[in-house]
Amino acid sequence: MAQLTVFPEPNSALSDPADLFREYLAFYRNELVRRITALSEDALNTTTVPSEWTPLQMLTHLVHMEQRWFVWGFLGRAVDAPWGDQKDGSWHVPSDVDADTLLRRLADGARLTDEVLSSHRMDESASLGGRFTDEQPTLIWICFHVLQEYARHLGHLDVAVELAGGPTGEEPES
Repeated sequence: MAQLTVFPEPNSALSDPADLFREYLAFYRNELVRRITALSEDALNTTTVPSEWTPLQMLTHLVHMEQRWFVWGFLGRAVDAPWGDQKDGSWHVPSDVDADTLLRRLADGARLTDEVLSSHRMDESASLGGRFTDEQPTLIWICFHVLQEYARHLGHLDVAVELAGGPTGEEPES
């Protein structure tokens, strides 16, 4: 008989939306880190897909994306190069930036996002003056948008990591 593996998602008893979003964002970030750290330097910088992005480019996109939505977007704070993950219509990683640097930035961004989710109501609207100059999405809307970005891109990354021989799916290593 096959052994059942517990899906490592957040606790299903969570009922507070902020806690649920915080836990799901942590889950997606951890899965991103698991995949990225399993790849060699060469695999991080090699494309295996027709759209030509690399796993390192995916990582920089997700780092910038979360910052754009929560720090620059919701809080309205100025950030250095909010679109720094893009160049000439494609994802871009400067030559002096490596995976370790981006993983530290991911962790720093996670702490800021956690602060936002701990100190603001989910029905609060984003500040004007950062990313937003006229529309003001609610924090819960931003959370859903960020979750779908992580989910969609982790699916893309699964394909690239599988082609590079790394781990896929959500099951813990045995």
